Amino acid sequence: MSQDYTTIRTEDQGLDGGNHHCLRVPAWSFIKRISFRFVFAYLLLYNLPFPINVLPGGYFLGLPWTWLWNAVVPWAGKVVFGVDITVFPNGSGDTTYNYVQVFCFFVLALFAALLWSLLDRKRGDYRVLHRWLHAHVRFVLALTMFSYGLAKVFMTQFGPPSPDKLLSTYGESSPMGLLWTFMGASTAYCVFTGLAECVSGILLTMRRTTLIGALLCMAVMTHVVMLNFCYDVPVKLYSSHLLAMAGFLVIPDIRGVLNVLALHKATPPALMQPLFSFLPLHKSVLIVRSVGVVILAAAITFQNWQAAEQYGPSAPKSSLHGIWNVQKFELDGKPVPPLLNDKSRWRRLVFSHPEAVTVHLINDQRSHYTAKIEEKDARFTLTKGPKDKSMWQAVFTMTRPQPDLLTLDGSFETRKLHLELKRQPESKSLLVSRGFHWINEYPFNQ
Repeated sequence: MSQDYTTIRTEDQGLDGGNHHCLRVPAWSFIKRISFRFVFAYLLLYNLPFPINVLPGGYFLGLPWTWLWNAVVPWAGKVVFGVDITVFPNGSGDTTYNYVQVFCFFVLALFAALLWSLLDRKRGDYRVLHRWLHAHVRFVLALTMFSYGLAKVFMTQFGPPSPDKLLSTYGESSPMGLLWTFMGASTAYCVFTGLAECVSGILLTMRRTTLIGALLCMAVMTHVVMLNFCYDVPVKLYSSHLLAMAGFLVIPDIRGVLNVLALHKATPPALMQPLFSFLPLHKSVLIVRSVGVVILAAAITFQNWQAAEQYGPSAPKSSLHGIWNVQKFELDGKPVPPLLNDKSRWRRLVFSHPEAVTVHLINDQRSHYTAKIEEKDARFTLTKGPKDKSMWQAVFTMTRPQPDLLTLDGSFETRKLHLELKRQPESKSLLVSRGFHWINEYPFNQ
């Protein structure tokens, strides 16, 4: 049986154009062609509206795509699975909506592959389309890895443990909360993982470093996927897709990777094919690519720096930030001793956010309030309730005889309170005070 062949154009070098050759290569098998049709349709559906959403005004240009799926997914959930979808995409990427949407992508991609196979039976390969899909996936991954990487470098994804978190026990933490504390407790480790993601993203933007970038991305994302699954982080679907996309980029070179790393065999150089046969256009696209990468990298870096300044480790803190232990507690003018069975006695106030405070009772029950601190008026106000309705309030006058001493006087739920508090240094927490040691005569495992 004779082998079908097709002709492709290759290049030896990168931006300068180099030498170009025409080669005859075997046509793709039937299984490879139909598999590519499915993968092409699925990845396109999954990654849209990229790259529209990274253009100026891209958020608004991509809204019709979001509106379309906001109509289709609830319908599919009701008709196919018999579930009412009322929760739309939010901080969780593993909602019922997300799973039903992935199912819709799968079915549509399968249908597209079958129809495409019927209409385009005679084509021997899709090397040109593969190059475009390869480039599309490269830049989806590059943008994602660089964005997530910088969020770790600037500590906006995993911030240092807050005062409230330092007082929580392991048993009170969710697996995800424990992971966030673990990552945020070590700035060095967080920055290291972020830089690994950034480097993989940068390498993916260039064709000649795509393989090493994709291999690094696979290593990084395997770690991320395992953390998401093992600590119940609701980004399992998305991170698994990112790992699969990194694998898609590696597949064309997998034989060469195995030859070099496992079989110790000589490996011929990879065939580099230009995106456009018209070489001036090809070079122009490469230049536009380089300029666009620099602009996007600068914009993402600025956004993360701005986020770090607004709500990250560099964000402004209130003058009362920290843990304040109640030294003296009077209720209606009478001192209240710190008895564990007294549900009215306060134990401490914890200020983790400029506009929030947590009240710890002596029995370790906790209540969260919105806090308004007015230093000039020496007033401290607690509120609790929806912003659009009349809220319950407790107003205190405050005095600061010393920076680490605080006195509050006011009414709380119709009863008069007098509190004398002392700030507890956060350095007393072993998690943030232990630090790094080159020499450990014995394991310090507490």
